[in-house]
Amino acid sequence: MRIGLTGGIASGKSTVATMLVEAGAVLIDADALAREVVAAGTPGLAAVVAAFGPEVLTESGELDRPRMGALVFNDEGARRRLEAIVHPLVFQRITELEASAPAGALVVHDIPLLAESGRADTFDAVVVVDVPPEVQVERMLRDRGWTREDAESRMAAQASREQRLAIATHVIENTGTLDDLRARIAEVVEVLRHGEGGNPAGQREG
Repeated sequence: MRIGLTGGIASGKSTVATMLVEAGAVLIDADALAREVVAAGTPGLAAVVAAFGPEVLTESGELDRPRMGALVFNDEGARRRLEAIVHPLVFQRITELEASAPAGALVVHDIPLLAESGRADTFDAVVVVDVPPEVQVERMLRDRGWTREDAESRMAAQASREQRLAIATHVIENTGTLDDLRARIAEVVEVLRHGEGGNPAGQREG
């Protein structure tokens, strides 16, 4: 079963992803794969250098991510050229990882911007990690040292809480203890393993 996992910034989605792996799920992290396919020495990085020049490399031969980000930030054409290199490589790795997953495994795709992408309906079920916005802000101030303005700006750039909940098959509330979270994840995994993931939006469990 293919599961989409998402949640707003500072919701604890990464913690949930780790616990799902502990529960036996196979995790596919598209952001991690996007870094993997342009690691030093890969054909992906060679293609990026061919498209943008050697100035996008650090002295050690790795991709200079801040410089690359600056190049594509305000240049739609440059961003599309980079995506045309990276996205097919990431898709190939995703396909390989799905094919190598054990029979009957829960394959969890960690996608921070799933609600924004319009791809929720491509999964058998969508798990949304949910916390109130004020908790997100509190965590960013406490754990990341951001200002309230920074935190609220980052949240405003993402889908709203309501938009994420609208695509949820299962909601994992993450405002309690780690034990509470682990127990809730166990409940959701049990339901998913029995093939009861595909509830239509608006009839979600949890």
